[in-house]
This record gives sequence, structure tokens and C-alpha cells, in this order.
Amino acid sequence: MPSPRALLPLACLGLAAVHAAEPVGFEDPRHGYFTQPPRDPFSLFTQALASGADSLSTDNEQTLLLGLLSKLKIPASSQMLVFSATSFQTGLISARNPRAIYFNEDTYLGHVPGGRVEIISIDPDLGAVFYLLDRPAPGRPIGFARSERCMNCHAPKRTGGFPGLVVESMIPGPSGGGERSYRGDLSGHALPFFERFGGWHVTGEGKGFPHQGNLLIDLTRAGRQEIPVPPGTLFDWRRYPAKTSDVLAHVLHEHQVGFINRCVEATYRTRRLEANDPQVQAQAAILLRYLLFAEEAPLPPGGLDGDPGFKADFLATRRALGTGPSLKDFDLRTRMFRYRCSYMIYSQAFAGLPPALKQTLLRRLEEVLTRQVPGYDYLPAAERQTIREILRATLPGLPPEWGRI
Repeated sequence: MPSPRALLPLACLGLAAVHAAEPVGFEDPRHGYFTQPPRDPFSLFTQALASGADSLSTDNEQTLLLGLLSKLKIPASSQMLVFSATSFQTGLISARNPRAIYFNEDTYLGHVPGGRVEIISIDPDLGAVFYLLDRPAPGRPIGFARSERCMNCHAPKRTGGFPGLVVESMIPGPSGGGERSYRGDLSGHALPFFERFGGWHVTGEGKGFPHQGNLLIDLTRAGRQEIPVPPGTLFDWRRYPAKTSDVLAHVLHEHQVGFINRCVEATYRTRRLEANDPQVQAQAAILLRYLLFAEEAPLPPGGLDGDPGFKADFLATRRALGTGPSLKDFDLRTRMFRYRCSYMIYSQAFAGLPPALKQTLLRRLEEVLTRQVPGYDYLPAAERQTIREILRATLPGLPPEWGRI
């Protein structure tokens, strides 16, 4: 059997082929990235703030953080802690002061104790929109602005120039600077677990779960040595709303980053193309395989459990077939989900796909779910039927052929 590292290039082949094409990034005025009014979740919240329809306490750092999480419907249990200095707030981030990341399907919030709040909110047309919030001043309105400086890392030309998400895996030294890096520009659920989590704290992973998290590189007389840094040994948990950096949150976050990045790139590349354009067909094929977990890296032996609080918060927004199955139902023994069609099909990133691309993708999806299609043999007939029934009951805008029995 090929090694996970050998399979990884196959999983990313389509994405690499697209990157080889001429970049058409966010600077292209046809996309209106800085001229079109955004309608991402955070923009809608700030509009409510400005009109007086909503409010937010700025009494102190923790109050502001918890208030934002609540208003944006992001569970505090999604907390992940990163101690590599991979944000613009590099001077504040270290193993003694990790940066916290919180997320739901459409909004990502970063907070460094003693620093500013960073928000990435997914707009269906624009992709990732970036905001920076000022440190709270008691009794004063919150200050926030869209950020252009974030584009240097989140929309680099080497990956097509599309505004997306970034996950780094690099083991830092004591000051937070990267000493050993993994993964490159790759993202998504195909990435082997032994290349994930460098510079991140991980909790709840259990023994024998391979990853590069909870490690620092110490520069000694004998050379560079990896040393373990269990979560909470160098920082105070009381500075954070949760006492976790749960492995399940990490795994789902990785899947979502890969999904959003592929959707945003496909949107930018195909927005003004005809339905029969070869590029539309190629992008639909890439998205379909990711949507159906075709190259998902298997979970390590023994699977994973996940923090009960985070699991409950995640499942609270499940869309089900009546009182029955949902795309959010976990497996967690050998793979993430029982039904292998991503719940991110309900996200803003998917909703914003250009009509020609979305309809092509949905027609191909219906074909895979109703008959045996080469390349999707890993999906048993019963699983395919259940996925189709769930989508018919929960996803609006399906093509007419989905209504036929």
C-alpha cells in the first residue's frame, strides 16, 4: 500500500494544476473585492452595531471576546491555541502567550491576550474578508476596519491570489519563530496527520496519535532538540475561555479550510464563464472529490473522541432528514463522518459559487449518488442513498433531476 506521503500529491493534483494557470486574483477589478459592499456575517453584524440594532460590551478583553463569540455564533469550545508567531502580531505570540482561534462554518476569530482581535468572515461573492479590531477601551465603541495587510499571507500570488484561509504547521523556537516547517501551502483533509499541528497545542488526542503539536525546538550546545510543551505548562489557562485546544476542532478546522479555499478559488476562476467552458468542468470535478471526501486521510488507529462540549456545540446546528441522519453525524473511528458529503455544502463559500459552476457540480453530485461512478467506489450504495435523501430535504436550489425518484 502506498504511504500517506505518496498519496498526498494525488489528493492535491487538481489544485496544483489550477494554480499553474494564469493567476486572476483579488486585485482584478472585475471581482470588486474592495469596491463591492461585503455581506459576510461580520459585516452584517457591524451594520447592526452602527444602526443601534445591536450592541457589544467593551469593558475588558475577556468581555469583548466572549461577546463577539456569542454575537457571531461561534462556540468558545472551538478554541485552538497556536504558539508559532504566524500572525501579524508576532511580537505577542509565544508558548507563554498562545494565540487563540475560534470558528464556525463562516467566521474565524483570532485573539492574542494583550493584543488585537482578528476576524476572517466568508462572503459568498468575495471570499475571505479580513478585519482588525482595536483593543477594548471601557465605555467606548469598538473600533474595527477591513485589513489590506492580511492579503500578503492570505492571497499570495504563488497560490493564485485568491482571498482564502491559511493553516501553518511549523515547530517554533522559544520566541515563537519557526524552526521546522511542514505542509507548505497545502490545506485540507488529505494532509497526513504526522504533518499537522506544528506550533499548535493539541488536547484530547490520546496516545499513538501522530502529529507535530505540543513541541518546541530548543537551541542547545548539542544542537536543535525538540522538547515537549504540554498545554498549560507555560501559560495560564485562565486567560482563555476554554481549557482545551481539542483535536476534533483541529481536524474539522483543517477540513473547512480546504473546502473554503477550493470554493473561493473556483468562484474567482469561473465567475464569468459559460457552463460548458472546460475550466468550469475542471473546477466542478475538483470540488466534487473534496465534497465527497475522496482523498480523506484515514484517522490514526483507535480514532478519536473529541471534547464533549465541542461535539455538542457542533451538532447543535445539524440539518437532518426529519429526526434522522445528518451530514454532521460523526464516525470518528476511521474517518470524520458517517455520511461522506461535507456539511460545508451549507456554507457561504458554497452558496457563492457561480450558477454555472454550482449547477454543474450539483448535477455531477446527483449522478454519483444515484449510480456507481468510477472513482467513487468507496461510497456504498446505502450511504449514497442516505446522502441524497438528506440533501433533498435540507439543501435549497437543487436542479430538477434531484426531484425524480
